[in-house]
Amino acid sequence: MNFQLIGVNHNTAPLEVREKLAISACRVPGLLQELLQSPDVIGGLILSTCNRVELMAETRNGGADLRQFLRESCGMAAELEPYLYEYHQADAIHHLFRVAASLDSMVVGEPQILGQVKEAYAIARTAGAIGSQLDQLIMRAFAVAKRIRTETAVGASAVSLASVAVELAEKIFGSLEDKQVYLVGAGEMSELAARHLMDRGASSVLVSSCSYDRAKDVANAINAKAIRFEELYDTCHLADIVITATSAPHAVFRREHGELFLKRRQYRPMFFIDISVPRNVDPEMNKVEGIFVYDMDDLQQMVADHVANRRKESERAEAIVAAEVARFQADLQTLDVAPMIILLKEKMENIRLAEIRHVRGRLGQLSAEQESAIEALTRGIVNKLMHYPISALKDAARDAGAGALLPVVERLFNIPDEDKDQSYRGRNSLTCAGTKREDSSRRVRVA
Repeated sequence: MNFQLIGVNHNTAPLEVREKLAISACRVPGLLQELLQSPDVIGGLILSTCNRVELMAETRNGGADLRQFLRESCGMAAELEPYLYEYHQADAIHHLFRVAASLDSMVVGEPQILGQVKEAYAIARTAGAIGSQLDQLIMRAFAVAKRIRTETAVGASAVSLASVAVELAEKIFGSLEDKQVYLVGAGEMSELAARHLMDRGASSVLVSSCSYDRAKDVANAINAKAIRFEELYDTCHLADIVITATSAPHAVFRREHGELFLKRRQYRPMFFIDISVPRNVDPEMNKVEGIFVYDMDDLQQMVADHVANRRKESERAEAIVAAEVARFQADLQTLDVAPMIILLKEKMENIRLAEIRHVRGRLGQLSAEQESAIEALTRGIVNKLMHYPISALKDAARDAGAGALLPVVERLFNIPDEDKDQSYRGRNSLTCAGTKREDSSRRVRVA
């Protein structure tokens, strides 16, 4: 069993590369089904956010060619491959734990990424793409993120891309008290930005989204005004600052829009802060005199200040991640010997029951108390005899030595091949059945 992870993020690829690889949520189930067609893939998960696109897979045998999958199914151009990173086994586990704990985020400690990982997990489960060990890995990633939030101050005074964007707007103008702000997009990031803007004293906020009902929900929550999306270009010139955070696969604002807005504003300057991937604001807008565009890459320097302030807590969090990776690997290795342990217990139990049946005729009529004593006696003998072999198997698994010990145990206890095959098949079918039952009871969105 293997874990593989491939992707790009804000550390390895500029924005123009990340937006080319961005995958919309509606495409994910279909892509996961394509991924599962590979005979070497057991399960997978796709995480696509403004700062990363990653594919995590549980594979068998020698693993799967995830680069080839990105080329064929996601249409990745050859020139983008140098920006990819690829991790296997412990490195893949380590990376996922860091991502879920927000240690790999542009803004270390921001709380949104854990929700995004949970949403990606829910989509993958609904698509039937989560294998048993991948499920355990992701559950452990959630637990690690919670532990880091509890035991360190990485998430204290939490910042987010939305708050950094608002901080940038405040630095541009000095004060937001008399400034009109326009939020384009009504997702979680926009709502966070709106709340930060109101806290910083913005005089008024307009909210527009392709879902007018969602725009109204955000506007009502912060005492702002909702604008229908079809009225966006007729009203956008009213804003001094425009913050865009939509999932549109193309530019919402182009150069000609900027020129029109400036004319309507009598050439008063206008600032666009684009926290979307793909970008909502065409970089050509920056060439219009009086229009100033800031995108995700422009926020990096401000983010660096937050990272420096959190360095000590981040070091504590990294130590927790390293310990949890080692612990998870040990647990996985112990699972490798679980079928043999089950087989040994079943074999010893069958021997115990057979011996009781063999002598029962010579014991005469037994009272309930005597029956209970025989049961306790024989069970105790079997448990004590099996304690050291089972402990040795578990220790060998943790030390990656189970491969050498298992054949010895099979010979010592005379475990025939057909029993081994049946045990492994039984364990796998139980795992699959359990996964299916859990799937049907957890179809609701993971919050």
